[in-house]
Amino acid sequence: MVVKRPQVAVAVLVPVLVMFGIGLWGIDRGGMWRDEAVTFQVARRSLPQIWQLLHSVDAVHGLYYLLMHPVLALHPGEVALRLPSLCAAAATAGLVAALGARLARPRVGLWAGLLYAVTPMAGHFAQEGRSYALVAAGVAASTLLLARAVTADAGGDGTGGGDEDQEDAPVGRLARHARVVGWCAYGGVVAVTVLLHEFAVLILLAHAATLALARMPRRVWRDWACAAGAVLLVLLPLALVSSGQAEQVAWLRPPGGGTVERLLRSFTGPTQLVLGPYLLLIALALRHPFTPPARRGELSVPTVALPLLLLPPAALIAVSRHWPLYDDRYVLYALAGAPLLAAAGAERLVLAARRVGLARREADGLMRGGLMRGGLGGAPDPASDAGPGLGPDSDRGPGSGLVRGVGVPYAATLAGVLAITLAFVSQLPVLREDRDPARRPDNLAVVSAAAAQRMDPGDPVLFLPSLGRRSALAYPKGFHGTRDIALEEPAPVSGTLYGRETGPDELRRRLAGLDRVWVVAEPYALKSAWDPSDPTERVKLTVVGEEFVPRAEFVRKGSILRLYVRRAPAM
Repeated sequence: MVVKRPQVAVAVLVPVLVMFGIGLWGIDRGGMWRDEAVTFQVARRSLPQIWQLLHSVDAVHGLYYLLMHPVLALHPGEVALRLPSLCAAAATAGLVAALGARLARPRVGLWAGLLYAVTPMAGHFAQEGRSYALVAAGVAASTLLLARAVTADAGGDGTGGGDEDQEDAPVGRLARHARVVGWCAYGGVVAVTVLLHEFAVLILLAHAATLALARMPRRVWRDWACAAGAVLLVLLPLALVSSGQAEQVAWLRPPGGGTVERLLRSFTGPTQLVLGPYLLLIALALRHPFTPPARRGELSVPTVALPLLLLPPAALIAVSRHWPLYDDRYVLYALAGAPLLAAAGAERLVLAARRVGLARREADGLMRGGLMRGGLGGAPDPASDAGPGLGPDSDRGPGSGLVRGVGVPYAATLAGVLAITLAFVSQLPVLREDRDPARRPDNLAVVSAAAAQRMDPGDPVLFLPSLGRRSALAYPKGFHGTRDIALEEPAPVSGTLYGRETGPDELRRRLAGLDRVWVVAEPYALKSAWDPSDPTERVKLTVVGEEFVPRAEFVRKGSILRLYVRRAPAM
């Protein structure tokens, strides 16, 4: 099949535009949640202050903060915070389409890219001011580069160069240059991706499985191993530093029984109307009788997409049963495998329908020819004279003639696009709900607005625990003029996320002179079961609980604002 560049360009560009449009819808939802707030306040620090912070916390996100620094320097706002993720998600949709077009044909790429774009999980992280959409783009780009590097390593014929005697054959200068450039580009993109988030290193496991399933020759394995080894060397310093900051993921729990099902629905679609057909198409893509097995050294959609879809989540879930590290956001990049497989399954369905149609037309032609030779009269049928598949109903272009009597070019392509449109419409309520700020764990803008309405200039504020200060750091206007009683050194200067607080004795002295104090608390911090290890946090609980009584309370999702006044002296 001859693939025209304009077809590939359209197949890539359309998903990019669709993903960008979906991600742009409701991107300014009126508030940041806690993780986005960390990005917002850290990326706006000076470069030396960011570097100082990474030595003690959040090293795993260090490169992302550095990339976001110039973005927020230009325009420190919520849309600017999320715009890189939106662009990355749009790029990922295009890269998925490019993969499908390269491994199969342009319409497979178009379908895969559009499926990725309309998946609610992709839309969710397209509007998150965190690194996960960028990681997904890096993984998709590295997978496409792997396919190109394998082709260049095989001499550009796309068959993988199965003859191992080619190891010692002389290689032309241009071919050698293309091979080196291809693998360097692959290794460079993977290295940047794992520096954006170290759990993306699991993509190497998926790529190794791809090479094994495709039965690649030793030369390809050798070049891939060199690139993968370089990536691991680049990752090693980050892994060593982040291992000393393991308390950052202490909130994670071992995956439960419903983890796999939730991830499956996130990858394919949360509604039953989409989930069933989606899984059926994936099953068709993995069913061998539809096509002959791939030749040795040849990549196909299943050999690339199946390891990408399964291995990173499976590996992280398996490790997390003993050392909890799993969260679905950490394997967002594996989502790309699902639409590729579904699109490949749709293509096999189309080809099967075409074969049935051709067989039926051939049988009709033979029957008409037999009747004419039997002397039943009538003019000769041009379709029968032309031979099977070449008459009026024959295939006049990619995707045409797939339904008898339909001669419109690209009918199958348009039918697939229509099906994806219906899937998008069925998931519109999910997408609309996801744009509600209440869908996030908290909304720090609401907390800041409540503080602005109820606190007066000069009012003392106590954050319980210290990370409750994130609302004031993200939206300082709401706390303007108030006094942060426990703060000793601001966050940017101290090289911490939320600032360095004073010691317990000094905090007792400061609280002793107060008649009232506002407490901005996390809900768990006001429960009797919470027993903090930090002595300053224990003093907060003890002094407020023993010497003050609550006067007013305002509850917002994820935070509680409570006014305490000093107890009346005992008579």
